[in-house]
Amino acid sequence: MKKQLLETFNELAGVYETMGDENNLYNTQYERPAMMQHIPVDLTGFRVLDAGCSAGWYSRQLADRGAQVTSVDMSPEMIASTKKLMGENADVHCLDLEERLPFEDHSFGFIVSSLTLHYLKDWPAVLAEFSRVLERGGSFLLSIHHPLTDLQLLEESQYFSTELIVDQWNKGGRTYHVPFYRRPLSEILNNLLVDFSIEHATEPQPTQLFKELAPEQYSRLMKSPNFLILKALKK
Repeated sequence: MKKQLLETFNELAGVYETMGDENNLYNTQYERPAMMQHIPVDLTGFRVLDAGCSAGWYSRQLADRGAQVTSVDMSPEMIASTKKLMGENADVHCLDLEERLPFEDHSFGFIVSSLTLHYLKDWPAVLAEFSRVLERGGSFLLSIHHPLTDLQLLEESQYFSTELIVDQWNKGGRTYHVPFYRRPLSEILNNLLVDFSIEHATEPQPTQLFKELAPEQYSRLMKSPNFLILKALKK
């Protein structure tokens, strides 16, 4: 699974660089506006970890708000895109979030992880590492696939199990097979609550511009959200 995921996102890195935002409404007019509402406008003095940085969009936003940014991703091609975008404005590392992170305890005041954790199987180990490198009282903001919506991708789903799903994405004129894990909501919350307290939960709504550009997709999202956003604090 991890090999397939790595190959897919290496191929997608070039697509992400060249694809205009108008073709990426689920990010630009759905997930990102809701996530950005939970990120302070002024991050001066904060060390922030962008955990699963993809092509670097969040890293740039965080740096623009004054943060000292560390960006990490498993895909070498995504890392290359982030380095190209950020230059000297971020410390960028290619690494696997399911392994021990090469950072000291309490290194960061804020962790942002956008649409990443559903690709990882071993949540307890990952979240324990996030807790280790985060300052006491530091914030952890994450977005993931909504556990109820992903049920629709399976013909025979077992809701209370962690299930591997291989979705099909059509981008840049190609079809990509993207594996990820669906978890029940109780598992998501209980894993987080080991080291974190949950401050806020958001089931985002698409913007008015999304409605104007893609009314049918807008209607589907208003009936069944695709993403879940959680803001947590280290205990």
